[in-house]
Amino acid sequence: MLRSQRFVLVVAILASFVAFLDGSVINVALPAISDELGGGLSTQQWVVDAYLITLGSLILLAGSLSDVFGRIVILRVGLIGFGVASLLIAIAPNVEFLIAFRGVQGIAGALLVPSSLALIMSSFRGAAQAHAIGQWTAWTSAAFLVGPVLGGLFVDLLSWRLVFAINVIPIAVTLWMIVLLGHKDERKANTSIDYLGAVLGIIGLGGPVFALIEQGNFGWDSPVVFVPFALGILSLVAFLFWQHRAPHPMLPLELFRHRNFSMGNIATMFIYGGLALGGFIVVIYLQEVANYSATFAALAFLPSSIGIILLSSYFGKLSGKYGPRLFMTLGPVLGGIGYITFLGLGQTVNYFVEVLPGIVLFAVGMSMTVAPLTSAILGAISAEQAGIGSALNNAVSRIAGLVTVALIGVIVVGPLSPQNFHHVVIVIAALLVAGGIVSFFGIRNPAPAETTVPDFAPPLA
Repeated sequence: MLRSQRFVLVVAILASFVAFLDGSVINVALPAISDELGGGLSTQQWVVDAYLITLGSLILLAGSLSDVFGRIVILRVGLIGFGVASLLIAIAPNVEFLIAFRGVQGIAGALLVPSSLALIMSSFRGAAQAHAIGQWTAWTSAAFLVGPVLGGLFVDLLSWRLVFAINVIPIAVTLWMIVLLGHKDERKANTSIDYLGAVLGIIGLGGPVFALIEQGNFGWDSPVVFVPFALGILSLVAFLFWQHRAPHPMLPLELFRHRNFSMGNIATMFIYGGLALGGFIVVIYLQEVANYSATFAALAFLPSSIGIILLSSYFGKLSGKYGPRLFMTLGPVLGGIGYITFLGLGQTVNYFVEVLPGIVLFAVGMSMTVAPLTSAILGAISAEQAGIGSALNNAVSRIAGLVTVALIGVIVVGPLSPQNFHHVVIVIAALLVAGGIVSFFGIRNPAPAETTVPDFAPPLA
């Protein structure tokens, strides 16, 4: 690896690490944020979903922005925007201010991951490219190990505000390294930006999510709820219609003609929706009901993260030998069974007896799922479409999490209690099992000669 390539890889890893770290740390800090700034469960939902609305709706647009303005320019804008938003969140005087700049963080985050991957794709070729992406995946996956623990320690020993302020350090280092890199930016001619698609996407996601979260406060018959909901649904319909007609759509609908691509993304919607909902509710429940400290609540899923990182490659190789369908079916079902074990949790929780066994089952199940899912989706389309296909799958996973976190207000009535928690657990298990069922009936194993398994899989987001 040349010195310039090594610099590119480090810049790409650091830029993405910031976004993934912030996404993994936030659930641990939610109870502390509510304690200081006020607000209940709906406030906590907004702190998560304000970020996911802008991130999920703009991540597909980031590729076009990189083509038009240059990858380095977009990466620099994303880093500066993320850093400024993080500092403003760290000094937020009220929860409304915090939520607004979480949305700004989402916009900046949408620019970071696609641009950093595009930088790798343009700087490496062949086996070196696969190796570089594998290293990028390994390091960004580490954010899901470090983030919650770091966040828990900051919340318990210092302040939740430092969880966001700490972002400035890796961002400053990355910006400095971009200057040292001196990388010549690339721009593509005859590329346009789908601004209308972006606006329709934001309204289409934001309207229904606003309604789902606020229906508990205003009721479904309130104009405050049903007007944004109806406007959002109409915008989603208009978005799909426009993507069919737009000369340069941010969502190329022809990709969904490939069976494994379309069915794999439907499975992703269920599986990652369950993952996001589980990561949100379990950490909050352990703190607010079982009275765990933020650090111990953050450590609850650590065995799962370690297991997924260690076992995903093994199951990826098995998927290459036997096809992804079996693993995409059994994995989510096993993960759902792991969550079902949480139905025994009450007001007091013994981690090793009541939580750890379910976490282990969940870890094995997701390890069976991640690489085969990526293989099925990206293996269904051409190599030239892999970039947009991967970005689209990433967007589906984020949007699925956005919607399921918003649904908590419909599932949970009143304050969080063991009974309400059990209702959410059943929904999580149902989502994971549904992902397995979709995979069983929808995924087709490719012919042995065509079976390829990527050396990387996108981190669980």
